[in-house]
Amino acid sequence: DELRADIAAAVAQMPSKLGSGREIKRLESVLWDGEAVDTIVSGRYGGGLGLLVLTDRRLLFYKEGIMSGKNVDFPLDKISSVEFSKAMLLGKIVVFASGNKVEIDNVDKNHGRLLAEHVRDRLHGTGPSRADTLPPPSAGIQDAPPSVLLQTSTPQRMYSVVGVVGSIFTAPTPPRS
Repeated sequence: DELRADIAAAVAQMPSKLGSGREIKRLESVLWDGEAVDTIVSGRYGGGLGLLVLTDRRLLFYKEGIMSGKNVDFPLDKISSVEFSKAMLLGKIVVFASGNKVEIDNVDKNHGRLLAEHVRDRLHGTGPSRADTLPPPSAGIQDAPPSVLLQTSTPQRMYSVVGVVGSIFTAPTPPRS
């Protein structure tokens, strides 16, 4: 089964897909008509590991288990705030919506921070969605603007950024007269 383009682009940016295969394959089935996926991070909520998905309309926690599943969503217009905190290896996203507080933990600390920032951007109407700024998954690193490279820091991308910055500082300087 081939993933829809927006889902594939968000999945390509996930630092780890371990244990998320079932949810990734079935994510499209829980999306609303015309809903576009922006960012996905794996995490734990209510004792189950699943996906926290930011779309153009809502923030969704989706867990598809063998015996049971969990699908909790927060329409963006109902979210009052989102917080992110990190520990040594993992982080936690706290969503405040309609007077409720929900904690999703065991998220990648870097990607979780980005997801929280993207939610805040959506709530405040600032910045484009990630889907608007990322190059397609098949694009080369040279096709991405530097701001996106820094936003979506993976070891490979950071290596490329460091290489570009390093070449600037090691470029020969013209002789002084």
